[in-house]
Amino acid sequence: MSSIQLCAAHQATSGFDGDAIVQYMRTDFITLQEHLSVHEAREHFISQLASDDIPGQVFVVAGKKLRGSLSVKKLLQETDINQSIRHLMDSCLFRVKPDDERQQVIAELSERGLDLVPVVDKGELVGCLMEKEIAHLLEDDVTEDAQLQGATLPLEKPYLEISPWTLWKKRSVWLLLLFVAEAYTSSVLQHFEEALESAIALAFFIPLLIGTGGNSGTQITSTLVRSMALGEVRLRDMGRVIRKEVSTSFLIALTLGLAGCLRAWMMGIGMEITLIVSLTLVCITLWSAIVSSVIPMVLKRIGIDPAVVSAPFIATLIDGTGLIIYFKIAQYFLGLN
Repeated sequence: MSSIQLCAAHQATSGFDGDAIVQYMRTDFITLQEHLSVHEAREHFISQLASDDIPGQVFVVAGKKLRGSLSVKKLLQETDINQSIRHLMDSCLFRVKPDDERQQVIAELSERGLDLVPVVDKGELVGCLMEKEIAHLLEDDVTEDAQLQGATLPLEKPYLEISPWTLWKKRSVWLLLLFVAEAYTSSVLQHFEEALESAIALAFFIPLLIGTGGNSGTQITSTLVRSMALGEVRLRDMGRVIRKEVSTSFLIALTLGLAGCLRAWMMGIGMEITLIVSLTLVCITLWSAIVSSVIPMVLKRIGIDPAVVSAPFIATLIDGTGLIIYFKIAQYFLGLN
């Protein structure tokens, strides 16, 4: 069975996931048998060129088995034309399997900086990923992450080809979950109703405080999830990530605390409320940093895509907990029950 036929068999197999590498690989690539001499390999290479685009690497095989890769530049510059190309090839190749997941491969590609990857099944070369396919992989990954972080399930087709019914199914699931989470925020407000009635000025700053916490968390989550997808951050880096984000958020918290103090002063609010707002901004910003750093890492540890932690979900979580922080600080300083 040829490589193309084998690839067709793979793609016809319904067992492959939509994110499997078999969905991206190409089969029109140049191979050279390892027993060929440099002279024979040059002639064979030229005969296989199908366009003006000359690849930088070609695969060396023994029958259908992958043996290594050979630089086209090295092949053309070699002076000993009778030498076997097996002595020129690089046998240490990073390779993937047809059923490998896209996320896993992207992390490796980002770390190694590769532009040509063989796809191997039981030792046989069945396809490859070139620059175009790798770019397609990255584009699909970025698109899926953006959709997940926007609280919607990924779209399988271009936007204009999607029906309103399909969009409803994709979006309503997350929106219902966020609705339930937001109901928790309402419960927090109801619980502290008496405190609000005793110091109505506290209500003026609720949108400011929960909005700041959500925005801070969204910034961290977006950066961290992308870094994890690219392989820049791994589970063993959790301690470093938390220290970095808490340190950064402490500086941001001081800045926002001063801004909150200025805002309260401009509104003519008393010193006690001003102090409460400033301290709450500091606490919420630090809390947001911890939550937004830990949750994606924990999800990755248990095998869940951290991109599922959408920005609206993080913001909603921080809304409710941020209100608790706010009212607890207010109760302490104002002596409220």
